[in-house]
Amino acid sequence: MIRTQGSLLFFQVILAILLSLSGMTAVHAGEATVAVAANFTAPMARLAPVFEQATGHRLVLTHGAAGKFYAQIRNGAPFDVLLSSDDETPARLEREGLAPPQTRFTYAIGRLVLWSTQPGRVDAQGAVLRRGDFARLAIANPKVAPYGAAAVEVMERLGVRAALAPKIVQGDSITQAWQFVATGNAELGFVALSQVWKDGRFVAAGSQWLVPATLHAPLRQDAVLLRRGQGNAAAEALLAYLRSDAARRIIRAYGYEF
Repeated sequence: MIRTQGSLLFFQVILAILLSLSGMTAVHAGEATVAVAANFTAPMARLAPVFEQATGHRLVLTHGAAGKFYAQIRNGAPFDVLLSSDDETPARLEREGLAPPQTRFTYAIGRLVLWSTQPGRVDAQGAVLRRGDFARLAIANPKVAPYGAAAVEVMERLGVRAALAPKIVQGDSITQAWQFVATGNAELGFVALSQVWKDGRFVAAGSQWLVPATLHAPLRQDAVLLRRGQGNAAAEALLAYLRSDAARRIIRAYGYEF
């Protein structure tokens, strides 16, 4: 009988310790609302659960274009962290006091691709743009999406912008530009490499041209802690995680550079 009571007491102590640890985890785990560049949708879908499992924090993700995020943040949108598709938007938010200084860093450098779902439609040199033998070319809105601005810069460098202007259809973000091509509403379009590339190879059917990085300004993508995220453990942990080797391996798997 004494041994039974001792065993019961032992298990009660262990249970109390486990409950205490569980409570500590709940107290220290937090939540961060993250504005994520549309081109970074696939990598973030892979990164988020790994981060959440490792830290206990929870992420609430919203995807979109940098320009739209800027306007939303200016108007009080409840974001803690911005993972932008450019470096200017985070710097601008920092200058305007909407992001604390010295939290901004480059988490990825993107690449632009001219893509079609049709095999043989896009050649390896992008000469299809000079031929112009297509009805619609999809790009992201260059006013709010850096990948769209890069697409316009490429066409200007190649001397085809004026000729192709009547054929251009604009998406609100690089995701919508990709959708125009994927659904056949445009025969080809400028999309992010991360949308058609994974683990060292093209995974989207069709044909593509990896645009030389020399034809446009670098697609430097910066992350920044926003004013609302100051003191948020989950937000600060996410920014630290994005700098880790584990995160960078995943990011690199989608064609990004550093």
